[in-house]
Amino acid sequence: MTVERYIRVIAGLFITLSLALGVEGSPVFVSKWFLAFTAFVGLNLFQFGFTNFCPLGIILRKLGVKDGNACATDGKCC
Repeated sequence: MTVERYIRVIAGLFITLSLALGVEGSPVFVSKWFLAFTAFVGLNLFQFGFTNFCPLGIILRKLGVKDGNACATDGKCC
């Protein structure tokens, strides 16, 4: 897997887990404060879309995960 895919998978996991822990109707509810973590992950993904800066991406690259070829050499994606 590539850095971009790991970011998507980990962000999705964190959002799902924090929602499960923060929504009162959930069987694993702990505290509404877990919804703040959901907001943090969402805001980080939002700013990553504009700035292409992601702390998790830096960590993954230092761990040796390869970058993907999401965009062609002419800059046009998909």
